[in-house]
Amino acid sequence: MLSDIIREVTMEITVNPVGEHAAIVQLQGRLDLLVASDVKQRLIKAVNEGFRLLVIDMSDVSFVDSSGLGALIGGLKAARLAGGDLRLAQPGAQALAMLELTTLNRVLRPFPNVTEALQAN
Repeated sequence: MLSDIIREVTMEITVNPVGEHAAIVQLQGRLDLLVASDVKQRLIKAVNEGFRLLVIDMSDVSFVDSSGLGALIGGLKAARLAGGDLRLAQPGAQALAMLELTTLNRVLRPFPNVTEALQAN
């Protein structure tokens, strides 16, 4: 059946301010080629709105591909140019495997939860 073949192409992105210069960015869905550009643009917009520290809550991200990692790198670059940082909170096993395989876990630091990501130095 055709409806079984077509999957919905959406990524819910919610930006929740925490203090004056930090925000938790909740992602929900698949972080892949189809949504990577939207995610990158939203992260850059958050930095331009004054949020220098972005904590990406990945607890509801079911899949990440290389385009998705590229979007996160774009957000990291924007945050660092603004004097801040981008950190990953609660990435799933598949996302962690991608980070380790690409050695991006050295620059996109994964944390076990949002609180630890916010408090890290």
